[in-house]
Amino acid sequence: MTQVFNAVNAVVTDIEGTTTSISFVHENLFPYARKHMREFLLANAETAAVAAELAAVNDAEEKKLTVEQAADVLIQWIDEDRKTTPLKALQGMIWRMGYERGDLQGHVYDDVSSNLEQWRALGKKLYVYSSGSVEAQKLIFGHSSAGNLAPLFSGYFDTRTGAKRDPASYDAISTAIFEQPKNILFLSDIGAELDAARNAGMQTLQLMRDETAQRAPHHPAVNSFNEIDLAPH
Repeated sequence: MTQVFNAVNAVVTDIEGTTTSISFVHENLFPYARKHMREFLLANAETAAVAAELAAVNDAEEKKLTVEQAADVLIQWIDEDRKTTPLKALQGMIWRMGYERGDLQGHVYDDVSSNLEQWRALGKKLYVYSSGSVEAQKLIFGHSSAGNLAPLFSGYFDTRTGAKRDPASYDAISTAIFEQPKNILFLSDIGAELDAARNAGMQTLQLMRDETAQRAPHHPAVNSFNEIDLAPH
């Protein structure tokens, strides 16, 4: 059933379970980062970007770790599916290596690219908000199975903005993109995230991509982007 939204100036979309299959993230991206974490850290620990994230790991563990020890901690965090910012940043760096090598290609559902292009043609601004790092977000869309979709987006947000289940995060996004919350549509498969966005005043829509998705009772829902109508009526 098509869901019609009026007065939407901007769309903020989640990635995992929304534009991209959960299986791609868990069966391709996470294992790739896990496999290459240790060698990547050993090869790049002295670079400024990696050193900064290793310092953040030390802060989180409240002790000085060797690179090998930090690798052990980060691999454990991957196994626990932790959402910590230094892990996400380092995963993004490793995934960039993988995309540039041709080992990885970002998955997007077949209905995503055409609708993103249509929404842009309607004058809607498009943004991403994911627990994955901004770096990782840009890589998925920049090296996607549908080609380079990165130019369609006006901005990206990750855990540096705040937790996805905290309404304050959505307030921060509204402020950052200079839009009233009521004119922003947030897309996600997770009910708690949709609740937080709605509590911040945004319009919300749940994506029900597969049988594992749990229906969020207080939000409209669709199975694909093809069922979203943003044209003014």
